Amino acid sequence: MTLRHLKIFVAVCETGSATAAGKKLYIAQPSVSLAISELEDYYGIKLFDRIAKRLHITEAGKKFLQYATHIVGLFEDMEKEIKNFEAMGIIRIGSSITIGNYLLPGYITLFKQIHPQMDVKVIIDNTEKIQQYILNNQIDIGLIEGVVQSPYIVEHKFRDDELVMICGNDHPFADKKNIGISKLQNESFILREEGSAGREIFDSTMTTHGLKIIPAWESTSTQAIVRAVRANLGISVLPYLLVKDSLDRKEISQFQIKGIRFKRGFSVIYHRNKFLTESAKDFIALCK
Repeated sequence: MTLRHLKIFVAVCETGSATAAGKKLYIAQPSVSLAISELEDYYGIKLFDRIAKRLHITEAGKKFLQYATHIVGLFEDMEKEIKNFEAMGIIRIGSSITIGNYLLPGYITLFKQIHPQMDVKVIIDNTEKIQQYILNNQIDIGLIEGVVQSPYIVEHKFRDDELVMICGNDHPFADKKNIGISKLQNESFILREEGSAGREIFDSTMTTHGLKIIPAWESTSTQAIVRAVRANLGISVLPYLLVKDSLDRKEISQFQIKGIRFKRGFSVIYHRNKFLTESAKDFIALCK
């Protein structure tokens, strides 16, 4: 099998059809179909189910895609590294929202002092999305909160963090230290979206204690959540770093649930098959 076969397979997965992959790669659709058939014959597996004239990737295909994506990516990294060995390069960083707001700017500032000619590209999203970007080779390094979900991802924990419960200043819970967890059941919650690390920790903790919290609001915006809490529209749980300023200005209040702390770790992650350039290693070292 050749690199060309792998590039075609990855293009089919990315575009969803042989025709679209052919257009992307500037080759005829029959050549795309032939390459997929040759891959299936060579490895003795079915990469796609062909149902109602549409391609649906199989479980074997998904596993094959993990390798194909990074073999193709590794080749492209090699080409960029060798062709621009003494010149500028690009490092692609993905970060979860808390880290992106409070820690990443400092890391990038230090990195640029070491590698002033490197171009740094940044994506900020929730932890689930950052992990997916790593698996799809859309970024080189990720900085996330919470738990890594894939065996293909290497993680190095570099910092601890805590989530805090917040409410409006006029709420009965304001500044209380020992709120019984059962009292949360009847509260209106304003939470981050599913897929965010903080939401996963909160939901898991509630489930462990026999509570199922259905939020009245869900938002990707921390500012929107804080404003809603400040307006006494509900209570929430957010990273301390993201609400510290609002707490210091006494715009909102903090409270504690008896016997419960929402601890988590920050980790720097990358794909286990990723070739790490010296600049990438330097960035990881800065975080660690």
